[in-house]
Amino acid sequence: MAGMSQSPKFQVRVEPSIPAIDERDWDSCAKGFRALAESKCEVPESFSQVLESKLEDEFADPDNPFVSHAFLAALETSKSVGGRTGWLPQHLVVEDENGEIFAVAPCYLKAHSQGEYVFDHGWADAYERAGGNYYPKLQVAIPFTPVTGPRLLVKASPHAEAARNALVAGMVELCKMRKASSVHVTFAQKSEWDFLIQAGMLARTDRQFHWHNRGYKTFDDFLAALSSSKRKTIRRERREAQASGIEIVRLTGSDLTESVWDSFFEFYMDTGSRKWGRPYLTREFFSLMNEKLADKILLVMAKRNGEYIAGALNLLGSRTIYGRNWGAIEHHPFLHFEVCYYQAIEYAIERGLQSVEAGAQGEHKLLRGYVPVLTHSAHYIANPALRRAIDDYLEREREYVEAEREQLAEAVPYKRTAT
Repeated sequence: MAGMSQSPKFQVRVEPSIPAIDERDWDSCAKGFRALAESKCEVPESFSQVLESKLEDEFADPDNPFVSHAFLAALETSKSVGGRTGWLPQHLVVEDENGEIFAVAPCYLKAHSQGEYVFDHGWADAYERAGGNYYPKLQVAIPFTPVTGPRLLVKASPHAEAARNALVAGMVELCKMRKASSVHVTFAQKSEWDFLIQAGMLARTDRQFHWHNRGYKTFDDFLAALSSSKRKTIRRERREAQASGIEIVRLTGSDLTESVWDSFFEFYMDTGSRKWGRPYLTREFFSLMNEKLADKILLVMAKRNGEYIAGALNLLGSRTIYGRNWGAIEHHPFLHFEVCYYQAIEYAIERGLQSVEAGAQGEHKLLRGYVPVLTHSAHYIANPALRRAIDDYLEREREYVEAEREQLAEAVPYKRTAT
């Protein structure tokens, strides 16, 4: 584009500690594409098309809390990542010769495949049997968080396209430097995924179940969009969930005391220990997250006889509720559905939010108004033979995932006129 300044000479460095990166620099990159769209920065015509597609991205919540400096720093400071966890921070930073930061990416050197929710254990086993070393590998992701969001965080500037290209080149170079087998960019936004595939990475898809607000004013409006049998089922489940004297409360902001977090952590440890063997998050993480993100947290708690017995942690974007962790020390029929799903839907309707993302897996969500959507990841595989094998596998897997999504979409509980 005529009149545009030449891009600076970028360099890419690795920062092993996100607290060492200025919070304002990181967050300006995290919100970069939205800020770029609202700014008057000139960008190349080719990149303006990329920007437009990103803004139209189904999952492009402009205020995704998981890529914030506060959330990622809480993970590191609390020792939920780093040390012996197998998640070694290796964040990528693109800066000019004066040290001004133009782009960043949350990146980790991994010694295992736990806590990722995009499963590559079979790839690792096959490569190890063939005499290769699958670990270490690089993971560009938010640890323990199966939530779609930006992974290539680029500050609003006329040089955004060049900065993003430098970021991706830095991933490949870091893979070589660390003698890693691969780079995995997981739960990327669709527009980023398209770009990474064009850059030569392998394409992978999976599916989750999300709830979409079709302009409902009340929970009853939502129910009215469902078939009669499903409407009756949900009403019955909500009644039974709150039987036995159970009370549901929603806590956010100043309601989130250390005593409340003590209770929730007990639920998290109890349920996590039975489900995974070793929960990932430390008690300190919740306190550190709460210090800076309390107004972006919605904790739905169940009480019986004046004591908390179960809870679900949600984080809030500007258009989406993200359901994350659930735990309970007492088990009652349908309490999980009420605390995790129906309360989130009701809250979204009350606040005019557009969607609820309830985490990974769970076809049981389908009958409760959640619909199947695709998630996206991109993979750089260094070894040519392994790359060819995985590429062949992923082609077949994508076809299966899409066919399954289409089949599940036919089973949604909505009246046909409501779809």
